[in-house]
Amino acid sequence: MLSALLGAALLLVLGFALPLGWGRVAALQDPAKALALLHQPLIALIVLGLLVLFLWHAAHRLFKCLHDFGIHPGPLSKLSCYGSALVLSLVALWAVARLVL
Repeated sequence: MLSALLGAALLLVLGFALPLGWGRVAALQDPAKALALLHQPLIALIVLGLLVLFLWHAAHRLFKCLHDFGIHPGPLSKLSCYGSALVLSLVALWAVARLVL
């Protein structure tokens, strides 16, 4: 649920405010400034948190949708759904760490 709330705010900023140049967000239209913002540890931690929330939310929804499609989830489907979220979370951690360090 938290990823859905934060995703809406992210969509508002990246989908509307940035392209339309609303307020202080217009300063981020320069790619160099936006990349410099991502190099700050707090911003990188927020981005990592959002990525991980989205990954685990998607994995949970996919796991629950298996039942809707008539596939009764077992240990293998749980491992594939949540295991892929874990692997992709580690990849996101590595990518964000490379930005900061």
